[in-house]
Amino acid sequence: MKMKLCVAVERLPFSAPFRIAGHVFEYQDAVVATLEQDGRRGRGEACGVFYLGDTAAGMVAQIEEKRAAIEAGVDRAQLQQLLPPGGARNALDCALWELESWRSGSPVWQLAKLSAPQPLVTTFTLGAEDPQVMAAGARRYADARALKLKFSGDLPLDLARLRAVREVSPDVWLGVDANQAYRIEDLDTLVRELAAARVDLLEQPLARGHEAELESFASPVPLAADESALSLADVPGLVGRFQVINIKLDKCGGLTEGLAIAYAARARGLKVMVGNMMGSSLAMAPSFILGQLCDVVDLDGPTFLSRDRTPAVEYARGMIWCADAVWGAH
Repeated sequence: MKMKLCVAVERLPFSAPFRIAGHVFEYQDAVVATLEQDGRRGRGEACGVFYLGDTAAGMVAQIEEKRAAIEAGVDRAQLQQLLPPGGARNALDCALWELESWRSGSPVWQLAKLSAPQPLVTTFTLGAEDPQVMAAGARRYADARALKLKFSGDLPLDLARLRAVREVSPDVWLGVDANQAYRIEDLDTLVRELAAARVDLLEQPLARGHEAELESFASPVPLAADESALSLADVPGLVGRFQVINIKLDKCGGLTEGLAIAYAARARGLKVMVGNMMGSSLAMAPSFILGQLCDVVDLDGPTFLSRDRTPAVEYARGMIWCADAVWGAH
């Protein structure tokens, strides 16, 4: 059945600059795809993957190139073949999920054959700033049960950041995201210090393409693949190198493939994590559905924005909750 497609770019300003290894972000441009059919509407938001050059303009161009096929009545299975993994497919895939939800009168979690969702403990992220600035940030997250620290690859400075945060947050679950900033020769020292500080997860220590160097590396801290885990095709190559896969819908191209990755990872003995490329509550809602299958949840994107959508996901007592009213039939 034919559909009407609308594509818009919305700028999401941050409340303060956000720093990771090699980048500073002050805003995020999000692509919002809306599909209408028989008076029903489905929406999906994507921010793309900056390190792959997946820009808002590029995503819009990808979608517009396939407009005729989309409006002719594409379904989620066909979309997997129509567009490659990335932000453009994510926006459309999530729009199709919400449209199907409204057409069927069932919430998305039921369509995905999951149990009724529960609130999830989420990490709250501290950008790679001066150690005392990060410590102050940790103090502001007084209710957090889990924190994630961004590292820059400067080992002495990163360890100072770790110690400063651990001093003010001695009991929280703690993860570190290196964003590909380290080399294998520095990893022994890094993970030894992380283990001593009771860090629970180290995300993407080496650059994508260097995964084989981890085959003989015995880490006392579980390693999570992020940039090394872009899509379902990457999963087999992560076994024996990582213990956790960080699934992001902007990387893999939507909730449909995100769910497939989670099940494939579990089948291979890997744990699963859901993350985000920033975005509003509209982007977090489908990731929250995926989060019901995950061991680690990192869905704090809207907390960086100067304003969010209404209705919005809720953050309380270190947890995220997404009511059906945020996205899908309710």
